[in-house]
Parts: sequence; C-alpha cells; structure tokens
Amino acid sequence: MKEYQTKEVRNVVLLGATKSGKTTLAEAMLFEGKVISRMGSIEDKNTLSDSNELEKINQRSIYATPLYSEFAGSKINIIDAPGSDDFIGGAYSAFRVCESGVLVINAQQGVEVGTESFVRRAEAQKLPMIIAVNQLDADKADWDNVQNSMKETFGGKIVNVQFPNACGAAFEGVIDVLTMKYYKGGEVLDIPAEFADQAEEYREQLIEKAAEFDDALMEKYFEEGSLSEEETHSGLGKGIVSGDVYPVFCVCGKKDIGVKRLLEFIKDVAPAPAVKEDGPTSIFIYKNDVEQHLGEVSYFKVMSGTLTTGMDLEDPVSGGKDRFSAIYAVAGSKKEPVTNLHAGDFGCAVKLKNSKSSTTLAAPGSDIVYDRIQYPAPKYRCAIKAKVQQDDQKLGDALKKIASQDPTVVVEYSKELRQTILSGNGEQHINIVKWRLNNEFGLEVELFAPKVPYRETITKVASAQYRHKKQSGGAGQFGEVHLLVCPAEGELNTKFMINGKETQLNIKSQDITELEWGGKLEFYNCVVGGAIDLGFMPAILKGIKERMVEGPLTGSYARDIRVFVYDGKMHPVDSKEIAFIIAGRNAFREAFRNAGPKILEPIYNVEVMTPSEYQGAVMSDLQNRRGMLGDMGADKGFAILKARVPLAELYRYSTTLSSLTAGSATFTMEFADYQPVPGDVQSKLLADYAAQEKDED
Repeated sequence: MKEYQTKEVRNVVLLGATKSGKTTLAEAMLFEGKVISRMGSIEDKNTLSDSNELEKINQRSIYATPLYSEFAGSKINIIDAPGSDDFIGGAYSAFRVCESGVLVINAQQGVEVGTESFVRRAEAQKLPMIIAVNQLDADKADWDNVQNSMKETFGGKIVNVQFPNACGAAFEGVIDVLTMKYYKGGEVLDIPAEFADQAEEYREQLIEKAAEFDDALMEKYFEEGSLSEEETHSGLGKGIVSGDVYPVFCVCGKKDIGVKRLLEFIKDVAPAPAVKEDGPTSIFIYKNDVEQHLGEVSYFKVMSGTLTTGMDLEDPVSGGKDRFSAIYAVAGSKKEPVTNLHAGDFGCAVKLKNSKSSTTLAAPGSDIVYDRIQYPAPKYRCAIKAKVQQDDQKLGDALKKIASQDPTVVVEYSKELRQTILSGNGEQHINIVKWRLNNEFGLEVELFAPKVPYRETITKVASAQYRHKKQSGGAGQFGEVHLLVCPAEGELNTKFMINGKETQLNIKSQDITELEWGGKLEFYNCVVGGAIDLGFMPAILKGIKERMVEGPLTGSYARDIRVFVYDGKMHPVDSKEIAFIIAGRNAFREAFRNAGPKILEPIYNVEVMTPSEYQGAVMSDLQNRRGMLGDMGADKGFAILKARVPLAELYRYSTTLSSLTAGSATFTMEFADYQPVPGDVQSKLLADYAAQEKDED
C-alpha cells in the first residue's frame, strides 16, 4: 500500500436509516478503489463490512465497520455505521474521528425518521454532510418524492449536483451538473438532449449556491454569470464545512452506478483531517473489539505526528505503555500491514494493553490527552442473572468484556435493588448481548424487569420515643431517644405540638446531609439540660441513617426529612453508642410511619419523534403508561411528542414504540424528578412488600 500523507486522506462515515443500502454502497466504494476485486452482497453474506457472525445471521449492520478505498492517489477511510437506533454507539464513535459524513437516503422511502435522527446528531457534532440517494433502480424509487422530503427536512441547504435519468428498471445513469456529463455505467457521455434544460437549471442553482460562501466568487458570478468547476468546488467546500450545504448525489450501490463520481467529489471537496502533521505522535482509540484468530483489536485515528512500526506510546492517564510491533490498514475483515500511518489516517493494532475505547496513546512525556467520546444515555434497562448461581463470577467478567468493546452497554450492580442492571439502546441491543453471552461465553442467563428505585418520604409532623434497654448479666445497654420528624421543605420551623403541648425547640447543633441517592436529611439536636450527652448525637444520627437506607414502607431509600431530637435519657454506666444507635433507629421508624409516609417514584422526560400518521397511537400508549402529555409540535414533517412518564411504566417501551410505528419512530428519555405515586399504586406496593417480608420470614 502507498504511504498516504495527511492531505491525501479523507475520513467519512456512512449514515442512514436501516435498509438505506450503506453496506452495499461501501462495498461498491471498495470495489472502485480496487481494495476488492469482486463485490459481495448482504444476501450472500460475503461483504467486507458486515462480516461478523451476528451481522450475517441478521443481515444488517450491528457494529460500525472501518473500511478504506484507495482512489485517485488518495485514501478514503470509511466507517459504515449501523442504521438502527439500537446500535447508535457506532455512529457516535465515527463522529469523533471523521471529518464528514455521507447521508444515504433510500430512494423508495425518502427522508425517514431514522434519517432525520442521524442528521440531528450529525448537526449537533458539526459534521459536514454529503447526501447520496441510493437504490434508484428499485421498483418503488421516486425521485420527486425524495426531492420533496429533502426540501421539507433540510430546506435551502439542499443543492443537486446530480439527478437520475429515470427511476426503477429504467435507471441507467446520472446527469452531473458540476461536470456537465452523463455517467452511464462505466461510460462518461455528453448529456442527452432531453435532459439538457433540466441540467442547465440545476447547474445554475448549484453555481449560485457555491458563490454564496465566498465574496470573491460571488463577485465573479455577478460579473460573468458562471464559475469554473474548480471555483464551484471551492465554494461548495466552504458551504459543506459550515454545514450550510448538503450536495446531493445519485447512486446505485448494488450496480455500482454513480459511486466513482461520489468518490471523486469526496476526494476533491470533502475536508481533509484537521490534525497536527508535525509534533509528538498521538493516536485516539475509537473502537475496541475481539476478533477470532487475532484477539483484542484496537481501532484508532492518528491525531498527530506519524505512527511507525516498533514505536512505543503511553497512556498519559494511567502511565501504561504499549509497543506497536505491527500496524494495519483496515478494510473490515481485511487487514493489510503497513509501516507508517500519518496524522489523520486510520489503522488498527492487536493485543494492546491500553486498548479501551476513548483512550489516548501518545509519545512518552507529551502529556497529550483527547476528550472521551460522549455516548447517548441508554433507553432500555433490564435485570440480568446467571441461570446457574455458580456462573455469577463468569457472567460479571463476560459483561465487563462486552462493555469494554461496546461502551453503550452499561452494567452496574445496584446495592439498592440488589440486582445487576444491564442497560442499552433498545431490546435488540440487549438481545445481542444475551446472544453473545450464550454463544461466545457459554453462559445461560435470564433477563427480566428490574425493580424500580422508589423513594420514601413523609408529608406531616409526627413524634416518637424509644427506649433501648438490655441487661444480660454483664454490662448493660441503655439509651432513650425522643424525636420529631417533618418534611424537609420550606422555611425551618421550630415550634411544634408535642404531647398536646405547644413546644419551642432550641437548636444546639445541626447536621445537614445531602444523600447520595438524592434529597437530604436535616438533623437537629434540641436536647436541653444534658438529658443526652452531646457525644451520643452521632450515634443517634447513625441509627437514623441506617433506617433511611431501608425505608419502613417498602425498603426503599428515604429522603427529604427533618429530624429534631428534643429529649431522652442516659444511664451513667450502661449508656453506650450501640444503645443510642438502636434507640435512634427505632424512634425514627415509629415516627416515620405516623408522619403520612409516601412512596415516591422516578419520573422521566420522554420525547418521541414519529411520522404524523402514528401520532394518535403513540399518545394513547403514553397515557396508558400514566404519562402526562406535555408540549406537542411538528418538525420537518414529523410529530414531536413530549411526556412525563414513570420509570415503572417504561420497561420495554422501545419495543412497543417500534411495534406501534412499524419501526419508524425514535425517542429519548432522561431522568426528571421524583413524584408521589397514586394511592392505588402505593397500596399495591405496600401489599407486595408485606408479602415479600412474610415469605422471607
């Protein structure tokens, strides 16, 4: 392989909805670059991109695959990103290392929800984009529909560089208004007469758009009424980088029509890597995988300098060092050894010790560190356990390995729920994890609905007292605590009715704790006359905190409570710390039960983007989940629904939403706050907890 300098490298990510044809297009791009001598197909399960066993079984992209095409003296690195929202992590990794994207639109569908969601994310990352309308040879391909949907979605950013000679079975080639040529199969011809007027109209629009982004070009355009191809390239390039232009190309990946011309445009107009060619060598690992016969493989981008075989780099954070005994250029399952990779180029290495995704490796002493990739929050969570208890340790190790390869898989053990919680981007995503556990690690597991992290609090004032007295022949234990509880809200009030008498409490000391599970505990020592020695106050507070870890109602964490210790008794010999821990814990428990206790549940803000024809069904489903509908609107042809929904009602929501909308909707969810559960829900939770305690007894 030729050694490519930074200016000869282009890095693009293929984005688009499921079944838009990204993998087939990638195969054609590799064929044009002579990386492969024969194009594979999804149906024959022999593409370089979808080469993983899971991808062959499902006949779809599950992982983002790095590829490259050597084309006209340049190396075009390509990342084929999955189209499903369940596997969105691959796109986020690609956003971090690619300077531009090719948005693939299915000519049969136009702009889909999946397309739109990718655009939103790409725009948020300020990723320049080129549009490739694919599958123009399909029976239901409709150029006019695609045009209308693109204009509705992208507005004035759309500019046609090409248009097809026809759609469906008659599709043979594309008319390019930048070169003013007709690309028919492998031939480059003059534009047929029947397309001349349309070509001139599109060309005028293209040149006018290109002139908008350069004052000198605008002046020349006004004076001469036209621009050269190179000048148009220059203007378009500036518009693409600024995110104000989406040039549109026409392709058929399956028949390799228009693909060569797309590669030419990427080479000539797409931005080169914005990296440091000189200075210390550094790389950023954006993907980590384990491959059969190779072991652990780390995929990286050279961020500065030149990476050379035999070079030593270190992780500036951990101090760990790695020697690059071999480096490879990557085209899916095909890996070619190379000697050098210059800044901006992609490659991989095997069996690095510091190989986690989002890791920086740099020349020793350079102290270069790149920001980690920020992935979207998971949308699907479940509990997981091994069917055989003896496999618990193996399961933990396997999940840790899977999460290191796919950072959008989140595994955590919840002490509160006493469950291992597995989170991902959707049920398909989690099912892939389950398949891997079974087939790669030989583990049988169960997936089930996780417990809900409820909270407990109080709604009114109550007081209680508790005496702990223990005498067992030796040293005794004695401690008596009188306390009052009330909600920790509003201004601090110290006047209460205690035992039928209005009492003014005087605060001697206080301790306000921000609880790790949210909310707070306010603890006030109001004891007078030395009824309880100040030295026992920490023990009383400790007992209360122990009880708050396992609330009296359902065993959930308690929060937002004020406690006033106003009286008690000691014994000159038998009073010990343990006695006041027990007395404080039990006095708090009794007062809590009498203070209008309430169960709180976590509420999430949910935003759904759906085609308008499914809006009613989505709204009805959200309401059935006790969701409170909020703002509703429309954006670029899609309905936007917002709601506040209890977490208890969101288990498997991604699956239901997909079923309701034929897989065309997407959603996001994020924690909002805790709110009291309805009375009927609280009664059921109390009954369930009582039954559970009875079973345990």
